Amino acid sequence: MSKQNTAGAAPQENKMGVLPVGKLLAGMAVPMMISMLVQALYNIVDSVFVSRLSENAFNAVGLAFPLQSLMIAVGAGTAVGINALLSRSLGEKKQEMADRAAGTGIFLSLCSFVVFALIGIFLSRPFFVAQAKAVPEIVEYGVQYTRICLGLSVGIFSQFCFERLLQSTGRTTLAMCTQLVGALINIIMDPILIFGLLGAPRLEVAGAAVATVLGQIVAAILAVIMNLKLNPEIHIRARLIRFDRFVVREIYRVGLPSIVMQSIGSVMTFGMNKILFVFTPTATAVFGAYFKLQSFVFMPVFGLNNGMVPIISYNFGAARPQRVWKTVRLTIFTAIAIMAVGFLIFQLFPDTLLNFFDASESMLTIGKPALRIISISFLMAGFSVIAGSVCQAIGNPFYSMIVSVCRQLMVLLPTAWLLSQLGKLELVWWAFPIAEVVALGLSIVFLRRTIRSAGARMAQVMDN
Repeated sequence: MSKQNTAGAAPQENKMGVLPVGKLLAGMAVPMMISMLVQALYNIVDSVFVSRLSENAFNAVGLAFPLQSLMIAVGAGTAVGINALLSRSLGEKKQEMADRAAGTGIFLSLCSFVVFALIGIFLSRPFFVAQAKAVPEIVEYGVQYTRICLGLSVGIFSQFCFERLLQSTGRTTLAMCTQLVGALINIIMDPILIFGLLGAPRLEVAGAAVATVLGQIVAAILAVIMNLKLNPEIHIRARLIRFDRFVVREIYRVGLPSIVMQSIGSVMTFGMNKILFVFTPTATAVFGAYFKLQSFVFMPVFGLNNGMVPIISYNFGAARPQRVWKTVRLTIFTAIAIMAVGFLIFQLFPDTLLNFFDASESMLTIGKPALRIISISFLMAGFSVIAGSVCQAIGNPFYSMIVSVCRQLMVLLPTAWLLSQLGKLELVWWAFPIAEVVALGLSIVFLRRTIRSAGARMAQVMDN
């Protein structure tokens, strides 16, 4: 037997093709939901500790969010493409293609790191000057934070890639472990480096950034080791870590819409910061706080999402429609339930949530109606998130991109600007639920189209 044939040997059937759907989704999604909650900790821990320095320091970290979000968009979007191609290849029993997807995915992640390191070094200052030149302290804090987070982003890109390799073969618990280790390091190191505890230098905002990248790098190293030692269904080889035109095209056929979709969020956040800063810098601080807080609602849904995608991709590749549609229905129901709980928490306890960031009286006055109004959108967002990922997983990735463009660029930002012209800050927040109503309508239409086309394709495969 040749070396190639030996490498191509794979188990006869993956658990994603045989386990009961409910049990499988729970086993895949729950670890991912925990992982995404841990990711939310990454997003919020820095801000919680930094808020103890000053409102300007907190604002700086909040204003850095668009660049961080763009970085995450590229890393996560590429990982979505890797996951979908790899899972589909395993479902179709194409081991060689699965291995090529893994190698090319690693190459793309390293390239992404180089690009964002350069962005962090050269574009951080112009980015903050464009948003907050009237407050030089915010600019300086922001530049320090961003240059470190982007300049040392090899950790987060590697983490995204290698964790998705684990997820694509159903090893979501291992991916969760890497997230937990990274988050623990971040949580421990944040106060030590920010405030100069235990003999460490007092780095303030820069310390928050160092703690974050340290956690990401350690988590990435752990994910690499787990793939090499505990993920036999994927064969990582140095010769496959290269540019592969066909694989890159397939990865970004699914991943690019996801990247664009999430990148649009960066544009939206930048635009909203510009609109809100005109009223008062405190309004941008509230908006930053909201984004940190809402991650604890959306991240479990994204984790559910991530657990769902390989199940759908695998069973779509294997032409098992009943398993596909049962997974879709169960995931949508669960996502709506999670978002409803989040809505109730934001409605009932807005002051408690804001006080995590040592909120001033002014921040509470602005923030309580903001959280209550924006959270109305939660009631519709759960369905839209899952519908978009279903489209991505089974061959219509541009549908979710269209929804995101319409929601954030064509509806939310223009509506927010128009409402801001009325001179009342509270009205601006209504742009979020208005935009989500539009997104819900589009998501329903596109999901129906995707279900029809996917059903026809699977029926054709079964007939043949």
